[in-house]
Amino acid sequence: LTTPSPPPRPDANQRYSGEEDALNDGEVNGNWTPQEKALHEARLKAKAKRRQRKSSRNSTSESFSESGEVAGGDPHSPKGKVTTNDRKSRTGKGRGLPKKGGAGGKGVWGAAGMVYEDEEPDARDPNYDEAAQGDTVYETVVPEVDEKELEKMVNPIVQEYFEHGDTKEVQMLLKELNLGSHKYEFSSMAVSLALEGKASHRELTSRLLSDLSGKMLSPSDLARAFDKMLNELPDLILDTPEAPQMLGQFIARAIADHILPMSFLDCYKGKVDCDHARVALDRAAVLLRMKREIVRLDNVWGVGGGQRPVKHLIKEMNLLLKEYLTSGDVLEAERCLRDLEVPHFHHELVYEAVVMVLESKGDTASPAIIKLLQTFWKIGLITVDQMNRGFQRVYDELPEISLDVPHAHSIIENFVDLCHQESVITKQLRDACPSRGRKRFVSEGDGGAIKK
Repeated sequence: LTTPSPPPRPDANQRYSGEEDALNDGEVNGNWTPQEKALHEARLKAKAKRRQRKSSRNSTSESFSESGEVAGGDPHSPKGKVTTNDRKSRTGKGRGLPKKGGAGGKGVWGAAGMVYEDEEPDARDPNYDEAAQGDTVYETVVPEVDEKELEKMVNPIVQEYFEHGDTKEVQMLLKELNLGSHKYEFSSMAVSLALEGKASHRELTSRLLSDLSGKMLSPSDLARAFDKMLNELPDLILDTPEAPQMLGQFIARAIADHILPMSFLDCYKGKVDCDHARVALDRAAVLLRMKREIVRLDNVWGVGGGQRPVKHLIKEMNLLLKEYLTSGDVLEAERCLRDLEVPHFHHELVYEAVVMVLESKGDTASPAIIKLLQTFWKIGLITVDQMNRGFQRVYDELPEISLDVPHAHSIIENFVDLCHQESVITKQLRDACPSRGRKRFVSEGDGGAIKK
């Protein structure tokens, strides 16, 4: 018996072609379902891939030569494999060395033994991440002060310094300003303001320059500032006629304080055409040639104001009054009193003036002193508090004064009445003047009664 042979298995291509015919018939009839349409597109893509792989295999087989060697391959390589990863040059022009010295290639960090250091992040790097760098510290940038605004900023600082005299505060304020290349102009402005001020202001300016030297100002800055002022002397003398002599004293004090070099004066010898500048330089040279040439010239401006000893101030006021009684010049007496710069000690002048009237022998002292006190009162040089305090001191010491001047009580009464008539003192101060009453005791001819 023979077993029937199984029916022949249909070829895959025939199966697909049959199914495709059915799908095409469905497409013609418009009866395709979405699933059938997606299946058809997938089959078309698979067929395109198979064709692509088949064409790539055909192109590879054509690259073999008739001898079986690989075209372009190394004849010494095993099995004729293509050395695509060979690091040696395949053009025949290299030296036979590996590329990049053996430091190149995939997964290679560099040549053997190479040590990489930490690199600082570059803010210009496109991948720079500011947030990843930690806490960011922002620096305050102060723009440089304009030359036109410099005077408006410096003048209030110097004027305020003349009141408190604290050099550290000036230094702190200058640090907040970005003076830049205009640092030397601060020194020239401070000296210019001091020339128009008092002797105490000039002393404070010299101390300020000494304290700022080495911290805010260099010797070259100070030399440049004084050179500028020497050139501006023709304009400075219009407001301050004594500017050449004062500037010379500033230069001498700066050299003595070692903030200006000793050669500063030498560089001007025979090179100065301005007469005013020559006077200033000669003044500085004379002060430095004195016996104390190397010692600090602390007294070049005198001892200012309340820094003077009390005995010295009393002596100066007595000399002022004696010169006034001799000359009768009220303006000169006013100038001398202002130069002392002790408005809190003007009561001493009042006291000495009243005592001088009590001790005088003639009648000329009283009218002259009243005129002087009246002038000082009207111009506000002596305040009401200082006037009252000076007279009150005389009232308190009158018993002691009477020991040397027996008629002191009667003289002071007449003098106080005249001062009140000239509006020098108030009525309350006049009434406070002590008076010694005359008490006549019982005598034989009085009948036992006390005479009034």
